[in-house]
Amino acid sequence: MSESDFLTAPFPAPVEPDFDIDGPGRFFNRELSWLGFNWRVLEEAENPRVPLLERLRFLSISATNLDEFYTVRVAGLRELAMTGITTPAMDGMTPAEQLRRIDIDARALMQRQQEMLNLLRREMEAEGLSILTGDDLDDADRLHLREVFLSQVFPVLTPLAIDPAHPFPFIPNEGFALALQLERRSDKRLLRALLPVPNQIDRFLSLPSESGHRFLPLEELLLLELDRLFPGYRLMGHCAFRVLRDSDLEVEEEAEDLVREFEVALKRRRRGEVVRLKISAGAPEGLRKVIMEELPVREEEVVEVDGLVGIGAISELVIDDRPDLLWSTFTPRVPERVQDHDGDIFAAIRQKDMLLHHPYETFDMVVRFLQQAAHDPDVVAIKQTLYRTSKNSPIVDALCEAAEDGKSVTALVELKARFDEAANIRQSRRLERSGAHVVYGFINYKTHAKISTVVRREGKRLVTYTHFGTGNYHPITAKIYTDLSFLTCDAALGRDATKVFNYVGGYAQPEGLENLKISPESMKPFLIDMIRQEAEHARAGRPAGIWAKMNALIEGDVIDALYEASQAGVQIDLVIRGICGLKPGVQGLSENIRVKSIVGRFLEHSRIVCFGNGNELPSREARVFFSSADWMSRNLNRRVETLIEATNPTVKAQITEQIMAANMADTAQSWVMRPDGSFVRCPLSEGKRPFSCHRFFMENPSLSGRGKAGVADVPVLAHPED
Repeated sequence: MSESDFLTAPFPAPVEPDFDIDGPGRFFNRELSWLGFNWRVLEEAENPRVPLLERLRFLSISATNLDEFYTVRVAGLRELAMTGITTPAMDGMTPAEQLRRIDIDARALMQRQQEMLNLLRREMEAEGLSILTGDDLDDADRLHLREVFLSQVFPVLTPLAIDPAHPFPFIPNEGFALALQLERRSDKRLLRALLPVPNQIDRFLSLPSESGHRFLPLEELLLLELDRLFPGYRLMGHCAFRVLRDSDLEVEEEAEDLVREFEVALKRRRRGEVVRLKISAGAPEGLRKVIMEELPVREEEVVEVDGLVGIGAISELVIDDRPDLLWSTFTPRVPERVQDHDGDIFAAIRQKDMLLHHPYETFDMVVRFLQQAAHDPDVVAIKQTLYRTSKNSPIVDALCEAAEDGKSVTALVELKARFDEAANIRQSRRLERSGAHVVYGFINYKTHAKISTVVRREGKRLVTYTHFGTGNYHPITAKIYTDLSFLTCDAALGRDATKVFNYVGGYAQPEGLENLKISPESMKPFLIDMIRQEAEHARAGRPAGIWAKMNALIEGDVIDALYEASQAGVQIDLVIRGICGLKPGVQGLSENIRVKSIVGRFLEHSRIVCFGNGNELPSREARVFFSSADWMSRNLNRRVETLIEATNPTVKAQITEQIMAANMADTAQSWVMRPDGSFVRCPLSEGKRPFSCHRFFMENPSLSGRGKAGVADVPVLAHPED
């Protein structure tokens, strides 16, 4: 039996603490925990059970994750340290101490990324996929590349000399460039120059091949064609470098026009201070020095790369025409009940509440919910939150169409959705032009709740249909993120949703909520109270358990409540994909808490919590909740979020006996957290195929939404053997 099977394996023996369990040592550092998660992502690039090009994708994701971490989290810590702030984080480390620890771990991670790329390159070559250098090209290749250079690359390049008449140019965030040391052939006069590489050009160029695929990095082509860029000069030395800048936004609280203020702030982001410079190893000293002085950066902010600079770009090599090296094709299910009603979403919801588990059930049902509302003459109003959505969003299309048709449409657009601000501004402008009411919510709080309401005239009454989600209204990410969508026409939930919209749009305190708990008003105290109620069950000798699943757990008050419940005897199993500040399995503190992280084909994103309520989990008597919020300070204290209780028996059973039970039972993709904050992939049982929750959900239908098909073939928890 694998230790990672939380459904059946016993709790491990706790370890003696090597810290004061009442002091800051009881917490694990947020930033180091995040780096640990990114190590787990990188390790999937080495997992032999993962197809080769998907392993390459994991490597790319780990690199882009790390870039974002530096531009946001490290940038913030750097600013605190530079201004002399020494206030410790909840684990006791000052900003400067955290930066030192991060630097050591991140450099090791970057080194491992390069090693992994070299490993994958060898495996790719065996499969006919080659990443070339200039030395690998023959005359035919060079002729082909010259044509590509002149027609597709040369017109967008701007070579820049660096001298008193040509100051060092601005390199934007994530900007990539070549620095060149040149000598004029006629008089041996030296010239330093920069060749910024526009991000509009693919980083890898495909070369003709009779068999297989061959790719050349763009910088190799630029070096081959330098004579066309700098006629009369010879190359004496060069290096590649990439810049990461502070990407935090600062917005004036009293901005009269919030949209215009964000447009200005986005321009400031491009000019943020440099927080990291990655430069190719062996760069000429003169070039390295001038780059550092002009950006400017300090020595400790420079990372020398012995390999590919900007490794995240290898995602371009994950090509569709090698399906044998990708995950097998998966087609999400359409709920049978919707088919029973010939695609009429409202009729399917009227029959019974419906819970969709994405991506296993198609997100198209949520899109169709809004598209049908836009076309339905009986629909009088639509209200919708938009935190992140796709560029050509069918949801925004539906909202615009509904508004143009004369329906009352209110769109609550969150401008502060990090790195999606510009897209959200564009969407809000488009919605306004169509006649929709666009609301931007609070200055101090992000609106992260995922709610959509459709008000429909049915006879002499108005019926409110509501969608609550744990993920974004983003049809593309919904194909890889695991999330829940709950569709209901329950009148009480409709009233609650309307009160949330009134709260964000008009600052009206949402009094008398019948089911929902929201942050920053009531969610955190409610969760702590529920944890304490479970502790009371344990003290009274009744069964007591908590199952929770989320992306991050770092809120200190909630962690302390979990510690207290563990000490009371509550058995607590947590599935935390990313950051975890809680230390499990510590004697006298958390001996009844286990933590695992699931990293695999799909990105675990749903937020769920189940309380035994005096019963062993899973139980039909449990109290079951799903939410838009992780258990982080920002979500519970500084964002508008929702927590919904599942009361429908079928929905509760689907969450506890299928979704959560399968996550608990997973051994194929699970990493178990140790008391020191590290995660380990536990050994698998000899000769037995590991249980994969992702595979289970792909192969088996869900309880909810079955309609006439019934639930006889729906396993509570099963995994068919091959």
